[in-house]
Amino acid sequence: MKSTRRVWLAPAYVLHQYAYRDTSRIVEVFTAEYGRLTLFARGASGPKSALKGVLRPFQRLLVSWSGTSEACPLVSAETDGQITNLAPERLMSGFYLNELLLKLTERRDPHPEIFFSYASCVQALCAGEVEEPTLRRFEKRLLNELGYGLELTQTGDGAAVEQNKYYRFAMQSGPQLCVAETPGAVYGRSLTDLQADIFEDARSLRDAKRVLRAAIDVCLDGRTLKSREVMLALRHRELPAEGVQFHPESVLTAEGKELLANFLGER
Repeated sequence: MKSTRRVWLAPAYVLHQYAYRDTSRIVEVFTAEYGRLTLFARGASGPKSALKGVLRPFQRLLVSWSGTSEACPLVSAETDGQITNLAPERLMSGFYLNELLLKLTERRDPHPEIFFSYASCVQALCAGEVEEPTLRRFEKRLLNELGYGLELTQTGDGAAVEQNKYYRFAMQSGPQLCVAETPGAVYGRSLTDLQADIFEDARSLRDAKRVLRAAIDVCLDGRTLKSREVMLALRHRELPAEGVQFHPESVLTAEGKELLANFLGER
């Protein structure tokens, strides 16, 4: 890995940030070449700061920093390419992506393919592509790049998965033949669809989510995802009618609002 004593204009995304003292911020960024880093943005919240309004989530940036400490000083940051905005009703999906990277990647451990997969996923969400297939593809690629590739085409005994049968999936053993009534059972065709990144019907999407969630939970090793808690809270609240602007914070509890504010760097 290259020295990080002084780095200029590295492509990056802001994953998380929070206030430090009066006007400074601690910013978690994800870069292609240097992995996940913690940067100290001195005076970033000040009224005359060049960084004000730049350190936004889901916006590709070029960041420069110096030093080798745990939290290196941020020298500069600028927008890389066109301005991107995630629709308010999709913020929780973005929150989820960022939390996956925060929980499943190590600091200063480069994963260029994960960076580009994340960038592609964010671009797709900003462009209005259907959320569920977009998220499932990213989850699968993330697991593959972290070394947790899923065996989806054959059982632990080496038998080929049959599309018209049911299977119980476990991260350690892969698909195991079962009956349809087995808790957590997924359809064989759903497994082959997931292998091919195809999600043509509701069952394929539902089963893919079940399989990928089980795999991610193993990787989390007992840790929870706050984004899941927020999304669960949203599902239990009445959402506005189509065409009405949606603000997630309007339907969250005090704890949920705090989580969202921290994620967006508004504190």
